[in-house]
Amino acid sequence: MNRAEILKGIIEGYRKSIHQRYQYQNIKDKYGIPESINEDTVNLLRNYWLKYIYPEFNKRNELNEAFQSLDNYIKHPKKLVRLLLDATKLIFYYGRHLPKILNTGLKAMKTFRAAERFENSLVDEAIKNKIEAPYDQSKINALIKLLPRKEIEKFIATSQSLFEILHDRIQIDKIKEIIQYLILAMKTKEESYALSQIRGLEIGLELIVEGDKLFTQLAKEDQQILVSLITEIEKDMLGYND
Repeated sequence: MNRAEILKGIIEGYRKSIHQRYQYQNIKDKYGIPESINEDTVNLLRNYWLKYIYPEFNKRNELNEAFQSLDNYIKHPKKLVRLLLDATKLIFYYGRHLPKILNTGLKAMKTFRAAERFENSLVDEAIKNKIEAPYDQSKINALIKLLPRKEIEKFIATSQSLFEILHDRIQIDKIKEIIQYLILAMKTKEESYALSQIRGLEIGLELIVEGDKLFTQLAKEDQQILVSLITEIEKDMLGYND
């Protein structure tokens, strides 16, 4: 198998593991969640992971191209801040906090790229250790155990950061407003921005908007429970709590 075939197999295997661990009854039995976090909420959460963080292999090209085009802005957000200098309304409302809010929004968008790097690390280990497809749960677990603990810690921290940002009800509305403005501003200056850069922000905004829906349906105390629950589920899956 070549690298692309191994990556496809690992993506399929990891998606199956997500589908399995985000089953309502499994979570209820293992983590003792309150009745207010019901099966519909868990289904929304599972679908969010599978659509926006770990999409199917055949949907990766568009996402990879879009988020790769955003890498430069994520590393150097000041390039986007310049676009905001013309936004009198935003400057009036948010003032000196504007760059910080934008940076937080871009930070949330790092999760897909972190997942991509994580999957490629699993591919490296599969090739190095001659672990062949099909990649069922036991093989995925074996590959994860081969990764350095620091890499797993970093990956968990990135995922946790996304959901903590989504949980910040005041901040998330500001982030959505700013990114929406950036998309419109970039579209008026298409000669200066590639379509993939604009598409990257649009997909990033969709990731934030859909993630926001997970929390708007929950009471405040349940929102924090959900963030903690996701962290614990991912830590258990990645062997962090072993």
